Amino acid sequence: EPMSMVAAALAGMPAGVQAIGPSAGRRQLFVRFAGEAETATMYGAPALVREIDRQLARSTFHSIVIGGRDPLGNLPFLHAALAAAKPRVPVMLDTDGQRPQELAEVLEHFALIQVTVDFSGGEASFDHAIASLAVAAKHGTPHALVLLAREDTPDSQMLRLVEEARRTSASVQAVLHPYMSGGAAPPLDRRWATL
Repeated sequence: EPMSMVAAALAGMPAGVQAIGPSAGRRQLFVRFAGEAETATMYGAPALVREIDRQLARSTFHSIVIGGRDPLGNLPFLHAALAAAKPRVPVMLDTDGQRPQELAEVLEHFALIQVTVDFSGGEASFDHAIASLAVAAKHGTPHALVLLAREDTPDSQMLRLVEEARRTSASVQAVLHPYMSGGAAPPLDRRWATL
């Protein structure tokens, strides 16, 4: 499809500081795909390219992060926009890992694949997350497993995921973020310190 014909619903392109994963604390430009209940703006691929260029000219960013609701459900848009943009800063994909086959088709555009697991899905979602890490590892793209653990997430489940990730790739970065209530980090109690 011609670049001008592909579009996607985006929830916005805010600048901000990354809160999770290996890039935590870095200033990034967030390209957020919209979920069902979010207010969205339709962006054609050329419009996204212009907005990325505009934002990068106005401010300094460590990187761009592509995230939000199911970015890999928009492959033609991602391909067209990122191939045309050729941003001068690295581009990171933050995904739930549920589309490993689609990930393989756009890896060339990303400097880091961050697979974020929030423990809201079942066993199949864990399998897909590990499969996504395997795709990134096979293609030599840096990758990370980010666990957003809740208070009720069993330690055994977290440890099993980290072990599976390490069996899948010796170079995976694993980052554990303890449950945060009301936006405040909990005290580093014995459980989190041990993990």
